[in-house]
Amino acid sequence: MKSKKFETTIGGKVLSAEFTDLAEQANGSVIVRYGNTALLATAVMSHRTRDDIDYFPLSVEYEERFYAAGTIGGSRFVRREGRPSEQAILTGRVVDRTIRPLFSHHMRNEMQVIITMLALDEEDPASIAVNAASLALATSDIPWGGPVAAVRIGKNATGDFIVNPTYAQRAETVLDILACGKDGTINMIEVAAKQASEDDVAAGFVRATAEHDKILEWQKKIIAEVGKVKREAPKPEVPAALTELFETEFKQKLSDAVFCGVPSKDAIHEVQHEWMKRLTTPNVPSEKSSDSLASHGQTFLQEYSVPLAIAKRFLEDKVDEEIHHGAVERDMRADNRSFTEVRPLFAKAGGVSDILHGSGIFYRGGTHVFSALTLGGPGDSQVIDSMEEHDVKKRFMHHYNFPPYSAGETGRVGGINRRATGHGALAEKALEAVIPSVAEFPYTIRLVSECLASNGSTSMGSVCASTLALMDGGVPLKAPVAGIAMGLMLSMNGDGRYKVLTDIQGPEDEFGDMDFKVAGTRTGVTAIQMDIKLDGVPVPILVEALAGAKAARMHILDVIEKEIAAPRAHINPRAPEIITMHVRPDQIGLVIGGGGKTINGIKDVTAVSDITIEDDGSIFITGKNGSAEKAKGMIEALVKEYKPGEVYEGEVTRLMDFGAFVRIGPGKDAEGLVHVSEIAPFRIEKIAGVVTVGEKVRVMIKEIDEKGRINLSIKGADPEFAARKGLAPSTQNNATRTTGPTLGGGGDRPR
Repeated sequence: MKSKKFETTIGGKVLSAEFTDLAEQANGSVIVRYGNTALLATAVMSHRTRDDIDYFPLSVEYEERFYAAGTIGGSRFVRREGRPSEQAILTGRVVDRTIRPLFSHHMRNEMQVIITMLALDEEDPASIAVNAASLALATSDIPWGGPVAAVRIGKNATGDFIVNPTYAQRAETVLDILACGKDGTINMIEVAAKQASEDDVAAGFVRATAEHDKILEWQKKIIAEVGKVKREAPKPEVPAALTELFETEFKQKLSDAVFCGVPSKDAIHEVQHEWMKRLTTPNVPSEKSSDSLASHGQTFLQEYSVPLAIAKRFLEDKVDEEIHHGAVERDMRADNRSFTEVRPLFAKAGGVSDILHGSGIFYRGGTHVFSALTLGGPGDSQVIDSMEEHDVKKRFMHHYNFPPYSAGETGRVGGINRRATGHGALAEKALEAVIPSVAEFPYTIRLVSECLASNGSTSMGSVCASTLALMDGGVPLKAPVAGIAMGLMLSMNGDGRYKVLTDIQGPEDEFGDMDFKVAGTRTGVTAIQMDIKLDGVPVPILVEALAGAKAARMHILDVIEKEIAAPRAHINPRAPEIITMHVRPDQIGLVIGGGGKTINGIKDVTAVSDITIEDDGSIFITGKNGSAEKAKGMIEALVKEYKPGEVYEGEVTRLMDFGAFVRIGPGKDAEGLVHVSEIAPFRIEKIAGVVTVGEKVRVMIKEIDEKGRINLSIKGADPEFAARKGLAPSTQNNATRTTGPTLGGGGDRPR
């Protein structure tokens, strides 16, 4: 096997790249290791071009393998990998969003990048996957604008930055940044934070670019040594006739459509429809026409041999140019807003149905989102069993749906796709920082955001609608969260001029250079995600966008808090009731019982929906209509520690010559002996006839002996008992001595 290895050190660990002939049929391949985590990245470009499509055909796949974590994995009946986990989907999206902008998008050769996990330890595989994909592409013969570098930057509670923190370290961070970029700029960002300040986030970006420089220097040395000569991918020539047709018949129409002031793409779509109709309608020759192609009923595309896909892309490029030119040269936006203006807002908490545990509706311009809250018990939590997380209980979930009608289209309904997974995860990350702890609010929380109309950043609209739903449902949030998408228009003349846009919509989202989503509270940032169409964005522009996002966020929070100022004082009556209690860890077995008999019996008697017991003795009882309180009482009785002097209502269970056994609780040790001498204040010859099995009697705990046995007294708890029974002292009783064990003695006693 051929092998060549390169190494560097990042964050105190060795980062290595090994080039072998293991995947020699691929255009490029590499095994990248960081610590004990290893990934194989491959890149393949087809030789055939797809002239029938008007988009760049790139697919990125991230493949998990159970062997990488040293497990068999799979289900009980299928011991192999199935569909990608949510974490695998999100990691694949990170790689895709990083490498895609660095391709020339006129290319129509199919591209596929596959990252396969070979070994997983404590290191984050997402940043390793990006670096591996970069090396596989950069050393191959595939035309690409890399290399690009990735690093994760964490900030702990003491204020120190950590380069590529481990899973354990990430759990303790207050700021977690995954940033990718090149040449001092950043082109992909994922941030999770616990209300971090914009200054801290900006400092994290700066630190990330410094680490990028080290990784890029290492990658460039590798490329210089083992990189292949790139294949040619010439940009298709656009016939002069197509440009002339646009300039004479469509340029002004397009400009009017782009800046018509209507906050939608309908006017642009109308021009696009007219453009395609003009290109594909056969010319009708007149009597005076010359003997030309056009005179024989040829379409424009046929006459000038222009592929349909090129004609479509040509107009898309012109829309792109017009929007950029308007913003940078004329200070104009498509809907005539100022660059810092947020579209009209609407917020409503609740009101959809009393059946729902909580709901929220949020409008931002033409983006309309409805979010529904459902509360469940701890037993409703999702169990995560993936390569990166094993048997982890997830108690907060946010799911996102984007039906085709939200964009005015028809299409496939049902299932889940990578985009929905990514947007749902982003909103979940934005809200997770303010979700109360289990101790404060022991519920499992599920949010579902339905995107009912889309015109820019439904993910941030989902954050706002979900905040309303949580507050409507009485979830004690640490603070309300709002989100906004910031955009960028960079001069196409290469002179460095630009405009940062607040609240991008429609055409600005589709044709702009940046989609910078920022969510947070009044205190600070909770989540960021950035996608761009450029090679990279300088940090100063990102800092400017952060400031604009903060101002917009405060405005949105004003609207949300005007609708509902704080979480409702009580949860919806239809939501389950959860009672929390604690027992000693050594009492857990007593509560569960052999084979779960005791705990299942409590469930059956009380009709609670769930009883969850944690290893530390925490017990969460979920029920409705007072059932949880009833179950709590039964458990308390099971584990109760009895003390002398306490008085109980007990049931006689057995009669002996020397006394009666009385059960005072449900536990196995909750039975005590009432000695015959403890029934009346005078001597009784026999207990038979005085009390009967099944009779309820009032007793007091007189003593608990050294073996834990309980000695009870009826006369101590109920001095009138003997009189009610018609008992009186007699000469015979005084003359006859009762035999049998004395108080606290042996005999037939429970141990």
